[in-house]
Amino acid sequence: MLMSTPRSPALRLETTWNPPADGKEFSYVLRLKNLSSEPLSGFALCVSGPGRVDPAGVVEGATVTKRLSNFTEFQPPEGFVLAGGETWTITVHALSWPFRHWTDGATSAYLALPDGTAVSLAAEPTRTSSSNAPLKRGAEIYPVPANPPVPLSIIPWPNRVTVSSRRPLPAGFVLKADTPAGQAAAESFTALVEHLFAAEGLVRPEAEGAATVVLRQTEGLGPEAYRLEFSPEIVTVEANTQTGFVYGLVTIGQIWRGARLHPQAFHFPAAGEIVDEPSMSWRGLHLDVSRQFYGSAEIKKLMAVLAWSKLNRFHWHLSDDESWRVEIDAYPALTEVGAWRGHGLPLPPLLGSSPARTGGYYTKAAVREIVAHAKGLGIEILPEIDMPGHCYAMQQAIPELRDPNEAGSYYSVQGFPDNCINPAREKTYEVIETILSELIELFPFKTIHIGADEVPLGAWSGSPEALARLRELAGDEIAEAHAKRLNVITNTHGADDIHGSGAAVLQAEFLERIQTFLASKGCVTGGWEEAAHGDRIDKDNSYLCSWRNVEVAAELAGRGYEIVVCPGQVYYLDMAMRPDWDEPGGSWAGYSDAEKIYTFDPVGGWTDVQKEKLRGIQACIWSEPMTDRAVFDRLVFPRLSALAETGWTKPSAKSWERFKALAGTMPLLYGLHQF
Repeated sequence: MLMSTPRSPALRLETTWNPPADGKEFSYVLRLKNLSSEPLSGFALCVSGPGRVDPAGVVEGATVTKRLSNFTEFQPPEGFVLAGGETWTITVHALSWPFRHWTDGATSAYLALPDGTAVSLAAEPTRTSSSNAPLKRGAEIYPVPANPPVPLSIIPWPNRVTVSSRRPLPAGFVLKADTPAGQAAAESFTALVEHLFAAEGLVRPEAEGAATVVLRQTEGLGPEAYRLEFSPEIVTVEANTQTGFVYGLVTIGQIWRGARLHPQAFHFPAAGEIVDEPSMSWRGLHLDVSRQFYGSAEIKKLMAVLAWSKLNRFHWHLSDDESWRVEIDAYPALTEVGAWRGHGLPLPPLLGSSPARTGGYYTKAAVREIVAHAKGLGIEILPEIDMPGHCYAMQQAIPELRDPNEAGSYYSVQGFPDNCINPAREKTYEVIETILSELIELFPFKTIHIGADEVPLGAWSGSPEALARLRELAGDEIAEAHAKRLNVITNTHGADDIHGSGAAVLQAEFLERIQTFLASKGCVTGGWEEAAHGDRIDKDNSYLCSWRNVEVAAELAGRGYEIVVCPGQVYYLDMAMRPDWDEPGGSWAGYSDAEKIYTFDPVGGWTDVQKEKLRGIQACIWSEPMTDRAVFDRLVFPRLSALAETGWTKPSAKSWERFKALAGTMPLLYGLHQF
């Protein structure tokens, strides 16, 4: 019997994407190189990454023996031995989508051994035969010109700026307030500065040469409005709320940092005023922490970045098929099982996670601390528990949610089997209402997002309970059509949508019941645009995130829904900036660089009546390609700043040339520049 693996195996996995060319179909080639002198046998190769291998397609050199979404196990031919110095080549001709970017391929790999152990491999980034360009990681930085269009560095640009002359740049500022709102704002702003610019001394004591900023509470200003008055000696911030004070201080801080870091381009004013308030009330960011986990320290710093951009909503996507990320006392298995991925666990390594037990979750204490931290910075946090679809991890943790009659009856668009909790079973509501009751106590904003997106057409088609309930709701014809996974009317929303199906009828009843429960607890219900199927949810106590395009958003607004605009082809920050292979990110929704986001009109073509239903805009970060935090910085910045200015600044006051000149002064989450 040959050794299963050397003690310290010298192994490397290289992957190559060959696009279709010269009449040949595409191929995805994996090469496992044994760089040692020891032979290997009795192993399987396991890989994960955003790209998904179709086990029903043609795979040369191996057999697909396990697959869950983007996790694939390749078994070598029987009796296979990988001798020292040799290479095992696997060629895949079946993928869920053609690769377009270097992050599409495998981002982690390991060998699974017969004794149940695993050996991690070095997985090189996927290369392509069509490009040798260096792979891009780290934020794309726009250089600050020597002569920018404006003398002050402020993003988003204020409503009115009337300043004159300049004063020597203060060493920093001491904040003086005599009201509770002002004092709280000073404390929150000081914490913000510590998170973002700890060593710069923006906030410092008078003994260290600080100039004075006076915070004066003034009636008559809006909840996020502020006014700055500059003089040669002091700066005065007028506001009526803690948030208004924070935003005024952020503007002072931006002006100061611009003049400090780029003295040839910007200065600090000695006279004049800035009067400011936002044009939209909802200026948000969504972050998917299910597919990749972000620790509490990362979330807190992200809140500081949002506040520095005057964004005021954080949509926290806490659950999905890939994991569950928040502590629930009634169901400890949600975090004991659902928060972790690894070899041999109910959830295998996915999206670049390692074979070791990896992941994490937020304790209730951590959530409360983050929520309070964000609130002090003017940010309201709303959690999302995605349902009734995207519940694979939840079902692994709470097996009684699974319908045994549905085993293997349908797959989600991401390749998860039977991932929808059953709306026809009373146990479903018992579990969900218990979870939501605990969640509500953690989030005083009293807004709970319940997902409702991407329910597969065949969901519940194998469930006798669901079909019986569907007969009661919609009649035998629709129930029989659903059992055959057919739509009963023309599908107007895309091939992967449940509009017009029995699944839509069942989901509509589910959402109505969950919303009624949330309303009884004093909560507003959020959902993705698919929550509108059936028009069962209460439009006066809900809002929708519209992600397909502005036309769908306008149509939903016309039907009376409150809308947050977040079209995937523009505001999804996991999408690559450009179609080039060397750019990281996804491609299914299209491409958008910072200029496209900045110049995009989120209500283009809307009527005045439809615009009355606009809550605001939101960027969305889905985390599939973000195993590498340098990829996060590249995909998010400066595009997030571009969205922030759209949400705050009046359209007539926007200027791409001004924004481009100032964008390089904005902070990054990880500080990773392009390399």
